[in-house]
Amino acid sequence: MCKTHSCIFEAPCDMASLRNYEQVFTKLMRRYKYLEKMFEEEMKKVLVFLKGFSEQERIKLARMTALWISNGSIPPTILQVLINEHLIKDGLSLEFLLEVFVTWKQEKGMAGLTSGLKRGGLEGRLMEFFPPNKRTEEHLKSAFDDKGLSDLVKLHLAQASQEAKRDLQKELKEKLMDGQPIKEIVTDIRDAAAKHLISEQEIITLIWSTVMSLAEWNKKEELVAEQALKHLQKYTQLFASFTDNTKSEMALLLKIQEYCYDNMNFMKIFQKIILLFYKKEVISEEVILKWFRDGHSVKGKMMFLEQMKKFVEWLQNAEEESESDEEED
Repeated sequence: MCKTHSCIFEAPCDMASLRNYEQVFTKLMRRYKYLEKMFEEEMKKVLVFLKGFSEQERIKLARMTALWISNGSIPPTILQVLINEHLIKDGLSLEFLLEVFVTWKQEKGMAGLTSGLKRGGLEGRLMEFFPPNKRTEEHLKSAFDDKGLSDLVKLHLAQASQEAKRDLQKELKEKLMDGQPIKEIVTDIRDAAAKHLISEQEIITLIWSTVMSLAEWNKKEELVAEQALKHLQKYTQLFASFTDNTKSEMALLLKIQEYCYDNMNFMKIFQKIILLFYKKEVISEEVILKWFRDGHSVKGKMMFLEQMKKFVEWLQNAEEESESDEEED
């Protein structure tokens, strides 16, 4: 057995020395193109063999791996080989990954790191690198914060929230199609929202999209209004359960506005939908007036403001009469 001293494991651990080795590899692959294809496969074998290296050698290898990913010599998908039971169990996968991320961030900044993780399909898999007994949000936050990688925690939470919302929407659709009682559905949604930290504004827009996806809409514009109001009437209790504050009401109103603009047959029935929700106490007078006054620049603003003009005038007159009656009393 013999070992050369011209080796990254014999090099000093500082980044300046390791960048010199990065240049050696880069020049070799430019000269011998066939090495490019081989390099990725060989690196996979090396990373699976992490246990065979000392702690210092793993640090050097992690830093070199980050440099190679940063310069495009190997793709970020290569880090998926670390999701290996024997490496995860001993904490080697997480230790190595964190060192890669720290170096990657130093080289390309946090924006470069996060975009690379998305390209490598890793932003939603960070928890998989943790030993099974440490797969909690608290452990993940602690490990990444300690390394100055708190932005990756936000990325992880955002990704987890998106997945949770997709799952919730699928589950909600199935329950509505099965005819499950609205009260039970409301309880299940509240539990899921609390567990995954999904806001009421996000929930109400998700409910709207799900409810509207249940119907096969008539292609004739003159028939859609009656069909839509009859369909929405069945779910007003569900909508009302998640419009407990003005932010949620406004989120729903704007979502309806966007939907009606994007679906041509619904453009002329925006006012009728809002009137239905007003009568069923899903959307309040206060929110409708605020929406009209602020003129939210969501799609079709002027068209929908015109539709709502007479109804808003009626609300304002009713409000003035009410104030006048109070003064007389």
